[in-house]
Amino acid sequence: MATVADPIDAKAIADAQAALPEEEILEFVVQAFATLGDPTRAKILYALTKRPLCVRDLAITVGVGESAVSHQLRLLRDRRLVKSVRREHNQIEYRLDDHHVAALFKEAEVHADHVRRGLADHPYQRPAS
Repeated sequence: MATVADPIDAKAIADAQAALPEEEILEFVVQAFATLGDPTRAKILYALTKRPLCVRDLAITVGVGESAVSHQLRLLRDRRLVKSVRREHNQIEYRLDDHHVAALFKEAEVHADHVRRGLADHPYQRPAS
């Protein structure tokens, strides 16, 4: 790590560094946000917040072909954002891997609404570490 100059506020730097997650967690966070940054993947995930869906129904819902949905689902599954469940007649449905994805979207929506409407920030309780 390169040192640029003498710190102005060593305590502030120490506090900021203490807020940084360990590298492995940071890598998962970066991968998750990179994955969420694609509009088709975001639509798929939004659709799955309501209920499990098969590839064809997801394709119709998000307005792309089934092969494109399958490709995106493979990436979402690799990143542990969705999982597949086999149903009757060998039908495979996809669902969110856990509730955290929906919570991320809800927080992003609140942030987007604040930005769009020019609202001031509000106090936010950080989860306990």
